[in-house]
Amino acid sequence: MQIYTTDTSQSTPARIKVGIADFAVGTDGAVLTTSGLGSCIGVILYDADAAIAGLAHAMLPTSDGDATPAKFADTGIELLLSEMESSGADTSNVTAKLAGGSTMFDFASTDDGKSIGDRNVDAARQTLSEFGIDIVAEDVGGSHGRSLELDGETGTLTVRSAKTGTYEL
Repeated sequence: MQIYTTDTSQSTPARIKVGIADFAVGTDGAVLTTSGLGSCIGVILYDADAAIAGLAHAMLPTSDGDATPAKFADTGIELLLSEMESSGADTSNVTAKLAGGSTMFDFASTDDGKSIGDRNVDAARQTLSEFGIDIVAEDVGGSHGRSLELDGETGTLTVRSAKTGTYEL
């Protein structure tokens, strides 16, 4: 049985979809989502004290001067941090979670034998280290895609994959 009411005193948090080569910052318990993470890297940043959450969906490891900074792990993280600070986050309180970086195809994309997914994970880890941000959880690698849902109120990241099921980080 469904109950219908006109009581609008309860508000639901915003739901923000993050596309490929995109990012978003959420406040007030917003839920941030992205799907289609194969070799792409999902970078989740969260300031628990300020309840400010950020999510970037980067395609490539390092920028080549492209005008789309969110397309790259290095410049995407820098941009995401900047936007979170503008919303009131304190970078000394920010922690990170990573997901994605799969090897979706059976060939190496560089002379060192690393796939684009491996290179995306390496670039994200390196950039976060440069900013002094700790990675508190990750689900990276493998050969499967992922979809993410970040609860901006709690910082809980739900990872969904057809191959490995649904779990929380």
